[in-house]
Amino acid sequence: MYGMLYESVQHYIQQEYGMETWKKICKIVDCKHNSFKTHQIYPDKLMPDFAAALAACTGETFDFCMNFFGHCFVRFFSNFGYDKMIRSTGRYFCDFLQSIDNIHLQMKFTYPKMKSPSMQLTAVDDNGAVLLYRSGRTGMSKYLIGQMTEVAKEFYGLDLKANVLESQNDICGGTTGPIKLSDGPLTVIVKYRFDFDNRDYMAQRVNVVAHPTQLKMPSVDLDIFLELFPFTIVLNHDMKITLAGEKIIETWILHNPGANPKAFIGSYIMDLFKCRRPKDTSINWDTILQMRTVLFEFELIRTGHNRAAYDAALNIDLESYDEISLNEAQSMALAKAQEFNDEPKKVEEKEEIDPATGKQRRPSDGLRSILLKGQMFYIKDVDSLIFLCSPLIENLDELHGIGLYLNDLNPHGLSRELVMAGWQHCSKLEIMFEKEEQRSDELEKSLELADSWKRQGDELLYSMIPRPIAERMRKSEEHVCQSFEEVSVIFIEVLNVYDSGSNSIQDAMQAVTTLNKVFSALDEEIISPFVYKVETVGMVYMAVSGAPDINPLHAEHACDLALRVMKKVKDHGLPDVAIRVGINSGPVVAGVVGQKVPRYCLFGDTVNTASRMESSCDPWKIQLSNYTAMKVNKLGYEVEKRGFVKVKGKGEMETYWLIDGPK
Repeated sequence: MYGMLYESVQHYIQQEYGMETWKKICKIVDCKHNSFKTHQIYPDKLMPDFAAALAACTGETFDFCMNFFGHCFVRFFSNFGYDKMIRSTGRYFCDFLQSIDNIHLQMKFTYPKMKSPSMQLTAVDDNGAVLLYRSGRTGMSKYLIGQMTEVAKEFYGLDLKANVLESQNDICGGTTGPIKLSDGPLTVIVKYRFDFDNRDYMAQRVNVVAHPTQLKMPSVDLDIFLELFPFTIVLNHDMKITLAGEKIIETWILHNPGANPKAFIGSYIMDLFKCRRPKDTSINWDTILQMRTVLFEFELIRTGHNRAAYDAALNIDLESYDEISLNEAQSMALAKAQEFNDEPKKVEEKEEIDPATGKQRRPSDGLRSILLKGQMFYIKDVDSLIFLCSPLIENLDELHGIGLYLNDLNPHGLSRELVMAGWQHCSKLEIMFEKEEQRSDELEKSLELADSWKRQGDELLYSMIPRPIAERMRKSEEHVCQSFEEVSVIFIEVLNVYDSGSNSIQDAMQAVTTLNKVFSALDEEIISPFVYKVETVGMVYMAVSGAPDINPLHAEHACDLALRVMKKVKDHGLPDVAIRVGINSGPVVAGVVGQKVPRYCLFGDTVNTASRMESSCDPWKIQLSNYTAMKVNKLGYEVEKRGFVKVKGKGEMETYWLIDGPK
C-alpha cells in the first residue's frame, strides 16, 4: 500500500487517541517508521496489524478500527484536493459508485504501482444499491464500509448503512490470507448492500421516459458507425464478435500472422482478448449490462512473431478466400513471414540459445501487445453490445511498438493529440520526477542526520545530567531539589600525577594524559543505574550510589565499585601513580545547578564526610566511615579497624579499611 493510507491512520490515531497510544501501537506491531511517505510503498499487513493493535489498546473491536481507518482516509485525502475529484463524478451517490473503477484508473498516473480493487454497481432501487467488491487483499471489507459511509455523509449528505450480503476468501483481523488450494492468486469477493435515500437518482437516471422527439429519430447504419470508430467491436448475447472496425481487424491479423483472417468475426471475445480491467470479472451479457459506466481494458492475445506462426501464415490457402482481398495488414504479415522464413537456420539457432545461461530463449514476440480501452454500450435497435474503444497509447515509441501509426487512430477526439503531447512532455516529466526523487533522498538523509545529531545531543546531556532529571527539564518542569534518606557517596583521588613545582609544558601534557587514562578506567566501571558519576574536580572523581535512582543496596554497590577501580588502576601499571578512596553513607539533597553548563550536584554533611574519608586515606587504600563499615560488614564484606582519625570539622572519628568483598 502507498504511504498516504498509513499517513491517514497515523494522523487520526494521534488526533483521536493521543501520541502515547500511537507509540504503543508502533511498539506492538514493531513498526520502525517514524513517519510515512505519501508515494512510498509499505507492506499490506501493516493496516490490519495497526487495527488489531488499536483494538488491544482501546478495547474496541477489530472491525470498528478498520471502519475507523476507512473514515480517516476519506477525511485525509481531502487535504490533497482529491475531494474535488469525488464531487465531480456526478450529482448522486450512485454516480460515484459507478465511477470508482474509473477514479482508480486515473489515479494510476500519480500512483503507478497502486493495486486497486475492482467495484461494480450490480443493482439499484429507491432504498439503496448493491455493490460487488473484488480485491487481492484480505481483511479490508470493513475498511471499505468506513470509506463509503464517510463519502456518502461528507460529499452527498446521506446517512448510509452497509451490510455484507456475501463474502468469499475474506479473512478479518489477520495478516495471513486464506489457504490456497491452487497455485493461482485468490480473489476476495464481497457483495455489499448499501441502504440510503436513492429516490432522486432513480427518478433522474433510471425511471426516465424518452422525449417524443427522440423516438422519431432514424436508426444509424452500423457500417457508418464502424467507419467513424475503426476500433469498435459489436457483440451478441453469446459475447461473440458479429462486426468490428477495420483497424481492429487489421491489428489482430498483424499480431497473429498464423491465424485465419476470417476467424476474427464469429469468435468468442475472450478467445481473442484478455480482460485487464475490471479484474476477475465474468464476461457475459447480464454482467456487462450492469457495467455500462465502467471503463474496460482488453489486451489482444497474439501468437507472436515466431517461426511456427509465420509458417502457418505461409501455409494459408489464400485461394479459398475469394470473398476477401489482401489488405495492408495481411500483406505485411505475409511479407514478414517470407522474410523470417528466408533467414539462415544457424542464425535462428543462435537466437534461441542464451549463451549466458545455456538455456533456450523464448521466441521473440516482436511487436508489443495492444491494449484497448473503452466502454460497453447496449444498442437496442440491433440488440447488441458495442465496445466503443481506442488503443491505449502514451507516446510515439509505444505507438510504433504495437505496429500502428497516427493515421490509424480515431480521426475525431484527442487520441492523436494526446500521443504527440505525451511524447513532448515525457522527457520533462522524467526530469521533474528525477529532481523530486533527488530532493526526497536529500530530505531523508537530512532527517537521518538530524536523528543522529539528536542522539548525540541526548548522550551528551545524559552524561551531564541523569536521564530522569533531563526528561523533567525537557517538559519544562520546575527544577525541584530532591532529598534522599540514605545514599553512599564515593570520592576517588589520583595521586602523584603532576609535580606542582614543574613549569614544563611537556610534564603538564603528560599529567593530563595520565589523568585521562585513570578517569576513563573509572568511567568503564560505572554501572548505571546502580552507581552514578557526579563530577570530576581536579584530581578527584566523585560518584554516588542510591541517587538519582533509589537503591537500597547503595553501600554494597559503592564498595564493589571501590574494589573494582582499585584493581583496574593497579592493572594499568602507571608509574608512581596511586589512588585513594573514601566512602560515607547518609542523607543528601540533590538537584541541577546552573543554566549555561548545568550540573547535577549533591549537598549535605554526608558529602563533606565522604570527602574527609578520602583526604585522610592512605594511598591504595579504601577508607569507610563507621556507619558504612558496620552496614557492609553485616553483609560479609571484610573490613579492618583503622582506629580514630582526626577529621577537619568533625574531630576524632572511628574509621575502617575495606579489605575485600564477601566470600
